[in-house]
Amino acid sequence: MVLTHLLLSSLLTVSCNIESPSATGNITTMEQVDSSAMSYSPLECYVKPEDPEVLKKIDQWQDLKFGVLFHWGIYSVPGMMESWNLCSEDVRWEYQFREEHGMTYTEFKDWYWGLSKQFNPTKFDPTIWADIMQDAGMKYMVFTTKHHDGFCMFDSKYSDYKITNGPFASNPRSNITKEVLNAFRDKGFMVGEYFSKPDWHCKWYWNPLFATPNRMQNYDRDKHPDWWNKYVEFTMNQLTELTTDYGHIDILWLDGGQIRGAEVNIGEVLKEARKRHPGLICADRCSRDKYEEYQTPEHEIPREQRNIPWETNTPLLAWGWRYNPVYRTTRTIISELVEVVAKGGNYLLGIGPSPWGTIDDMAQQRLREIGDWMRRNGEAIYSTRVTSIYHDGNLWFTASKDGSTIYGIYALPNDEELPQTIEWSGNLPIGTVTSVDGGKMLKSKIINDKVVLTVPKGVRQEAFVFKFRVK
Repeated sequence: MVLTHLLLSSLLTVSCNIESPSATGNITTMEQVDSSAMSYSPLECYVKPEDPEVLKKIDQWQDLKFGVLFHWGIYSVPGMMESWNLCSEDVRWEYQFREEHGMTYTEFKDWYWGLSKQFNPTKFDPTIWADIMQDAGMKYMVFTTKHHDGFCMFDSKYSDYKITNGPFASNPRSNITKEVLNAFRDKGFMVGEYFSKPDWHCKWYWNPLFATPNRMQNYDRDKHPDWWNKYVEFTMNQLTELTTDYGHIDILWLDGGQIRGAEVNIGEVLKEARKRHPGLICADRCSRDKYEEYQTPEHEIPREQRNIPWETNTPLLAWGWRYNPVYRTTRTIISELVEVVAKGGNYLLGIGPSPWGTIDDMAQQRLREIGDWMRRNGEAIYSTRVTSIYHDGNLWFTASKDGSTIYGIYALPNDEELPQTIEWSGNLPIGTVTSVDGGKMLKSKIINDKVVLTVPKGVRQEAFVFKFRVK
């Protein structure tokens, strides 16, 4: 396999009708939190949208295949994990930074919240970002308007904890979300807004009267319904801002699966938002209900082909920016993209801009290499659909929308070279087989229902793509 899979077997059996742990009104246990935070929902939980405009938009989105997800916020200043060190759970990756730096939990929170006073991305130019991502072959973009730490990358009227209330406030591009969305729209991208339903900075979610034992609200909702109602109102107000004041949007990408969208009245928000944005897609991650209009496996690719809309999201390095980065290889990203598309999904690649607002040179190099491959071979990726026989070893298959053309993509692992011949069973060609890059006729033969294709000499050592007709 191209990628080592982390498919959780429990996803195949869990009920679609479970309540989010927070819906009980009680403070959530660690076990409940873990079970509510799965990477994506089981197939049987998918509820096909009824709105024809949404279905149309999903079909258009499925044609795009390749997008970018920007994680950018105050966590970029020290180059650390976004938000999660604020969470007081006994999980190594959540407390490792505090341990290594000799900080108590309280000291860390005070220090982390204070990063907002240092975040000043004076080199921010979203038109450069858009040019880079367009050159990489990306067709849609999702921007993190607010992560779990509650820091707003937009000019919210309902919070002072925001990019427009700090050292960057006087910059003409200070309303960063608006600037990013405009820049990518101008390039013809489909655009989306990432938004965290949990907000750990908001006193109506993490109330300062109590400790914060985990990622959930830190009080019993049954005892403090007024607090929770204020939080719901706060969340709805911010979502209404984002779907009203920031131009046309295509995707609302809701994170923080421990809080389902229904718990913050996402249905009401969508009803009004779709009057302004017909067909707006809602990806309410891990909700297991009708608001999860496409599923979002994180850091993983499902083991089998899936016949519903879905998208793997994974970073080029880490979600946020890091000092001294070691980025994943171009070949790895292309191989993952190919596998995802062959299995029916889209591929959302995470890029973390620097605290100054730039994209690292090495990240740009990787993206240029990906873009070069996409320009030569994108016919086998964009606007394709699945074929029933989609995999044979390192070879993956996609199909044209009408099913008449099959594309074969040999996804080359990092430590291998292209073989002299490629063999597969099924998907028997009719007529000639040609390379997608250059359209050269390739030598092939069928022996006992197995195709043997000769790889031409001098082919570039990367994913090799060819096509042929079928009945």
